Amino acid sequence: MPVLTQAPRSTHTASVSADEDQNVVVVVGRESVGKSQLIASLTGRPARSANYQGSTVSVDRYEWAGYQIIDTPGLTRQSDDEVIHAVLAETGAAATVMIVAQATHLDDDLASLLPLVQGRNGLVAVTFWDKISPSSSAQAAVSDLSTATGVAMIPVDGRHLGDADHLAIREALLAPARFTRAQPGRRAGWRLEPRPGVLEHRWLGPIVAALLLLLPAALAVAIANTFAAGLEPIVKDAISPLLALSELWPEPLHAVFAGPFGLFSMGPLMLVWALPTVAIYALLLGAYKASGLLERMTVTLHPLLRPFGVSGRDLLRVVMGFGCNVPAVIGTRACSACSRDSCMSTIAFGSACSYQFGATLAVFAAAGLPQLVAPYLLLLLGTTLLYARLVSSPASRDRRNPLVIERRTFLVWPSLEAIWREARGTMRQFLVTALPIFLLISMAASFLDWLGVLDAAASRLGPVMRLFGLPAESALPVALAAIRKDGLLLFAEPGLLPQLSPLQLLTGLYLGSVLTPCLVTAMTIARERSSRFALMLLVRQAAAAVIFTIVLVLAGTVLVGLQS
Repeated sequence: MPVLTQAPRSTHTASVSADEDQNVVVVVGRESVGKSQLIASLTGRPARSANYQGSTVSVDRYEWAGYQIIDTPGLTRQSDDEVIHAVLAETGAAATVMIVAQATHLDDDLASLLPLVQGRNGLVAVTFWDKISPSSSAQAAVSDLSTATGVAMIPVDGRHLGDADHLAIREALLAPARFTRAQPGRRAGWRLEPRPGVLEHRWLGPIVAALLLLLPAALAVAIANTFAAGLEPIVKDAISPLLALSELWPEPLHAVFAGPFGLFSMGPLMLVWALPTVAIYALLLGAYKASGLLERMTVTLHPLLRPFGVSGRDLLRVVMGFGCNVPAVIGTRACSACSRDSCMSTIAFGSACSYQFGATLAVFAAAGLPQLVAPYLLLLLGTTLLYARLVSSPASRDRRNPLVIERRTFLVWPSLEAIWREARGTMRQFLVTALPIFLLISMAASFLDWLGVLDAAASRLGPVMRLFGLPAESALPVALAAIRKDGLLLFAEPGLLPQLSPLQLLTGLYLGSVLTPCLVTAMTIARERSSRFALMLLVRQAAAAVIFTIVLVLAGTVLVGLQS
């Protein structure tokens, strides 16, 4: 059992006001120090995620023993100090601060976190206590640090929190002392890290990290598609009576529910194809996070990605978008403050969700040109990196704004409970946020199709397609892809596909993929940030997509000419 060290009561302890702020506990710490695990073990309750008091800072809220616990985003970059200052500025003076520091890097964590909380009442929870083989000397060092900082310092193993740990934390919250020193004046004197592994190899590490990052997406799509292919005929048979019954309804109602994009037509298939992909992907990523592997990959990939304004953690969100863009966008809450907006923009531009990627593969297969998949992916990757560079903030690319988690995390076997806790949020976001919006959009698209609005819009956009060397008929799939990415399947229509050369097919699919995010993604971004930000993102992305596509057409035309 961890040794519990209670600091002496500080003579500077402020009196706690009678307002509700006295029951607010703000938890701060670096990324990957075990904050979320500690809070989950302490409270045993799921988090409620939301922007903090109308700001763009997203936090997780928990309820425990009469306290409202606010889990702030983990510090990833040096500039993230501003996030902590923003949350603390909004909390009342009586709110308690719980610093979470990692025992293996205790001196480093205290040096970076103590200056942020001066004048506040609080305590320090020291996680990963089991990793340092606690001895009498280690216990004495923590006791000395507790005396030096003037606050309770409680060593715990966040994954196995005992009754004594619960009691010690509760007692420290009942009578929190004040943080009065920006630096403790003493040091624990140790810094423990696991031995370097393959991920730390100079050349092999980034390759292995990239493959590991892509593995969940590849497995999720492969397993889910195999599962869905067998389930789809069963689902179609199950809904066929509803489709037959809808034939008796008035035409507008029939269009909304049983039209090409209707609720009965597309809703069940959304669950069949998208839900398994999201679920499998979330569970695999949950295992990465709970094991500590994700942090090792983040640090390995960061030097390669920094020039583009993204980090390894941002790249994870982009790759997550290949399952579904909505959980990926919501997942940017864990990104650094200086790169969250650019990460959202990168997901909107280059994350080919399961519907988009599946539709693209189907069109290439229908055209008998599966060899175009590789050029398509390389084009998507290259232009996405270029776009990320263009929209990223200077702070996210600045060498003077380094990661504060550049250390080797200990790897552990993840428990099923920890994996489920990490995956549950993603799956809930899909079911609660993405699915209802998707179904509403399906019904709206069917109604607009019945009114002839989609065909009218496509006819007006037809002449614009000449700018990209495409026939006018390609306007409909491009326009529909702005609403739902599986609209790209219309490129495989018998009346259009024979008209397209390989270059035109590649151009049309690329343009439809990146011209705008799908409507569900755009609405999610607006909810996460603001309608103004989402509108600006749409305009900026459309402009970049048009320029990139024109360059593609010109380069492709020259290349075809040289080959002939």
